[in-house]
Amino acid sequence: MTRVRRARNAPPWWFVLPALLLFAFVVLVPSVRGVYYAFTDWDGLNPDFSFVGLDNFSAMLSDADARQAVWHTLLIAVAITIVQNAVGLVLALGVNSAIKSRNLLRVFLFAPAVVTPIVTAYLWRNLLGPDGAVNSLLGAVGLDGWEQDWLGDPDLALWTVVGVVVWQYAGYSMVIFLAGLQSVPKEIHESAEMDGAGPVRRFWSVTRPLLAPALTINLMLSIIGGIKLFDQVYALTGGGPGHATDTISTLIYKDAFTLGEFGYSIALAVVLTIIVAVASTGQYLLLSRNEKAAS
Repeated sequence: MTRVRRARNAPPWWFVLPALLLFAFVVLVPSVRGVYYAFTDWDGLNPDFSFVGLDNFSAMLSDADARQAVWHTLLIAVAITIVQNAVGLVLALGVNSAIKSRNLLRVFLFAPAVVTPIVTAYLWRNLLGPDGAVNSLLGAVGLDGWEQDWLGDPDLALWTVVGVVVWQYAGYSMVIFLAGLQSVPKEIHESAEMDGAGPVRRFWSVTRPLLAPALTINLMLSIIGGIKLFDQVYALTGGGPGHATDTISTLIYKDAFTLGEFGYSIALAVVLTIIVAVASTGQYLLLSRNEKAAS
């Protein structure tokens, strides 16, 4: 009877089988084949190619462009993660107050996040051009000395890309933080206020620990998104000027579709996957530990 009862309570795995087969066909099989091509000299077109072992991976160590792209990728990811979440938290605290226009502000601040990244990037590329609206506005208010070639200066281009990404997705982080703030019971704040705790003390001792789940989600999304960033970088600068804003993603695209080095580009993609996996796993373990300690 026990065996029969277990059989009846067992999940019907065959219902999941069609989805698993489709996932294997669309995702798993191409991924495994892609990993195999990373060890070849395939050019993407010729059916004849050779197995070269770890040559593609060892070539990265001597490729200055690849090393620079890895550095840019990590720099962008860290900068976006810190600035985006700091701005998102400030915005969430602002629109969580009792101001009358809070609902309108929430919609206004979240709106950029629903726009296609490529559209946003092309919009900002026009605004940030040498004769764009940003420089025109600076000149109109007497700040001519602040006019810059925002996307053409190697020292500014990378940070300009970071600024555009933060502008678009800070509202997304705001919404997640706002959900966390609204889940904090008002009674706790009222009790802390009655005990004499000021706004800063209430935030640090009461709100901040209860925001740990929202912070974990935001940090995970922003670090992974920053590491994989492609659309905005390619549309804004194309990886330039020179290689000043090249990331692993843009280098993968260039090596594959411009230089025809598909084997090498897939090896770069494997490295990118490893970086994402290590960063996300390490961050999740660290944040989960802090989240448990805070609770």
